[in-house]
Formats: sequence, C-alpha cells, structure tokens
Amino acid sequence: MPSPWWLAACAGIACLGTWAALRYARWRNLLDHPGERRSHAVATPRGGGIGIVFALLFAQALFAWQLPESRGFLGPVSAGLALVAGIGWLDDHRSLSPWPRLAVHGVAAALLAWAVWGVSGDLPAACLAFALALGLVNVWNFMDGIDGIAALQAVVVAMAYAWLTGDALAQWLALALAAGAAGFLPFNLPLGGQGKARIFLGDVGSGAIGYALAAPMALMLVRDPRPATWVLMLLPPSAFLLDAALTLLSRMLRGERWWTPHVEHAYQHWARRAGRHRTVTLAYAAWAAAGGVLVSVICETGFAFIIAASCAWYLGGGIAWRRLRRR
Repeated sequence: MPSPWWLAACAGIACLGTWAALRYARWRNLLDHPGERRSHAVATPRGGGIGIVFALLFAQALFAWQLPESRGFLGPVSAGLALVAGIGWLDDHRSLSPWPRLAVHGVAAALLAWAVWGVSGDLPAACLAFALALGLVNVWNFMDGIDGIAALQAVVVAMAYAWLTGDALAQWLALALAAGAAGFLPFNLPLGGQGKARIFLGDVGSGAIGYALAAPMALMLVRDPRPATWVLMLLPPSAFLLDAALTLLSRMLRGERWWTPHVEHAYQHWARRAGRHRTVTLAYAAWAAAGGVLVSVICETGFAFIIAASCAWYLGGGIAWRRLRRR
C-alpha cells in the first residue's frame, strides 16, 4: 500500500494544478459557452483536468523510483498519458478534427499495449489493453457533460479497482487516480446550495482519466487472465459504458453525425428534467459503487453464475437507460 502522505500529495498537486488552470483559463478566455449542445447554463472555464495529469505523472514517477522493476511498464504508460493529455490540451485551446485526436489516442493505446506485452509477453492481453485504452479515453470524453460526473465516477471506479485487485502496481495507479480526481472535485462538484462548477475537466482531463483507468485494468487482466476477470472488471464503470455505447449506437442507427457534440445521453436527459446536475452525478457514482460491491460478492462463484449476474446487471442498466431517454 502506498503511504497516505503520497496520496495526499497527489490530491494536493491536482488541487493546486486545477487552481492554476482556472486562473490560466480566465486569462486566456478558455470558456465553454452555453448552447443547444451543452448541458450548462453559464460560460465556464475548461482545462482543469491538467491538474489531475500532473498528479498522475508525479505518482508514476514516484512509483518508478521506488520500484525500479516497474519502469518498463510505467515508461510507456507515462508517455501515452502525456500524449492523450497533450492532444486534449490542444483541443481545449482550439477545436481539432476528431481524426487527429483519434490517431494520437491510437498511438497512446499502442504504448499501453507495448507495456503490457513487456510485462506479460501475452499478445491477447496486449490487444485487450489497446482496446481498453482507446475505448475508455473516448467513453470518458463522451460522458463528461455535467458537473462532477466524470471526475467522481473516476474516484469511485478507481477505488473499486484498488480494493479488488491483488496487483501492487495496479493498486497504486488506481489510488493515485482516485486521489488526483478527488483533488479536482472541489472545483467541479459544488455540493452546497445551487452552486455551479467553477471549471470543467476539458479534453485534457477526460481523456487522461480514461487512459489512466485502462492501465490498472490491463494489469488486472495480466495478473488473472481468466475470462471472468474481463467480465468482472467492466462492472464498476458499467453506467458509463452502457450510456456511452447505447447512445452512440442509437445515433448511428438514426444516421446522425455520431462524432459531433450532443446532449442525447441518458444522464443529460435526466439532468435537464432534474434541473440540477448533482443528483445525477451522485446516482451514477452510486451505481459504480454498487458495481464494485457486486464484483466482491460474485468473484469467487462459478463462471456461469458470474455471466448470469452480469447479464442481469447490464439488462437492468439498459432498461434504466431506455426509461431515462423516453420519459
């Protein structure tokens, strides 16, 4: 277990970095303005997720120093994280075409796959790591649409992985992400009154969170390559996975430009009806926490039971998604 002091340092770096990003965004006029494809009502600075990136890079450097044998894995992962954050930072300053971003995300995903190949020599695990990185970077970008939802979801999912995994490096990476996202949240999830977020993650933060989650997930697959592991580790982030996948599929089936910004996710429909973001954000976090508890309950059962329980879980989530979109 990493020292609580180092976790506090991660949270402090993220908090200080977010504060600096807020001042910078106001100076550069980096604002997300309200519009028909936005879920907020006032112009809000963006790019605060750079603080989480600084915290993650600090944590990875620290662990590489403490455990030299981890450097072969952490080197490519840190480079991939920097690439994802860098293209996101550029996109926060001036809107880029989705294709250059996707190309950079692909390179970063290949770096994670390379890192997994280096520690395991397992080609299927490396391919799964590539898919995880590419998928989660974009899922977290899609789902970062209301106050606090992406960062709080990261805290809960990362804590679930830290609790469930038996791999020391995966646990450290997950806890570092949880601490970094927690340091950002006071600027993004005001819990009192009718306050609004002071700054958004921006693409620099949402993409980095997705990539940072893929790393411990890939290590969990390496440690325990059974098919059940793949099924179980997707349960904590299932709310994000379901909402992103089903919304994307529905837009594709309607022939819409699915890669463009929109407000068609279930959480966005719910937030508009509720009139505030906090309720929706906390509900999605509760679903993630329940997913982690479910994993701990069924992980030692037979594979058939794990499949049945997971199917029931996803069926319930799909029904909830449909009801939230239809009402």
